Amino acid sequence: MLKAFLLIVVGLAGDPEHGKTFHKWGTTLAQASERLGVGPGNMAFLVDAPAEGDEKVTGRATKEEVAKALQDFGTRAAADDVVFVVLIGHGSYDGRSAKFNMPGPDMTAADFNGLFAKLPAKQIVFVNAASASGPFVADLSGPGRTIVTATRNGAEQYATLFGGYFIDALVSDTADSDKNKRVSVLEAFQFAKGEVTKAYEREGLLATEHALLDDNGDKDGSQDPSATGKDGRVANIVALGAASAEGLPSDPKVRALYLERRELERRVEALRLLKDSMEPGRYSSELEKLVTGIALKTREIRVAEGR
Repeated sequence: MLKAFLLIVVGLAGDPEHGKTFHKWGTTLAQASERLGVGPGNMAFLVDAPAEGDEKVTGRATKEEVAKALQDFGTRAAADDVVFVVLIGHGSYDGRSAKFNMPGPDMTAADFNGLFAKLPAKQIVFVNAASASGPFVADLSGPGRTIVTATRNGAEQYATLFGGYFIDALVSDTADSDKNKRVSVLEAFQFAKGEVTKAYEREGLLATEHALLDDNGDKDGSQDPSATGKDGRVANIVALGAASAEGLPSDPKVRALYLERRELERRVEALRLLKDSMEPGRYSSELEKLVTGIALKTREIRVAEGR
């Protein structure tokens, strides 16, 4: 039976508020891992600074721990299994090499390439949701590899929204466009890309991130992959696990209120990541409206549930 292995790495954020958001994204995916089909022991969750209550965290996000996790996967994965790697945090680019920022030495695409070469699994899905991640496409592209980056090049160095929406897509049924009860990597990419576009348009800002997907090994990622396009055919088939609406009430009216509140919470996360691009007064005003909206929506939910 095909097995899935999942490595989640939350690296440095550069800002405490961003760090809290990135940590939340990683935790959301880690908590859903078994439901998504990742067996016990086949998930590693590494964070920059483990905190009390991080029951899913397996270690610190260092270059050494990443190597250990992938080496462990390599001892247990078979050729037909799939290895997923998801990076969340901040990246940098010096004009020659893109890096994923971590406590201690940062990691480059070359570092990951060396570790991937030792894996027996023929399918690897690598998602770098950090800023300045675009160069990872050309450096990691190859047969059996689906590479996703939050930016199209190393110059896009602002905090990115892509990772949060991509993880939302994986852990829910929202992005299951073909209704086959599985969210493919392509569906997650397309959903996240669309939500990122909406977030920037909503705030009237010029987008500073443009995600790429490459799955044909030609070292040239696409911003608009599709099931029949140059890129997207493999990503349309590969999925982490089953789509789910788990955790939502069965009552349609109450369920709708929960989804509305979730959308407001996502907008707060996006706004906080876009803070540096906004005029301070407008940022504060928008944040206050959203936080108030969440409080009112929570009150509606309590009334609807009879609490």
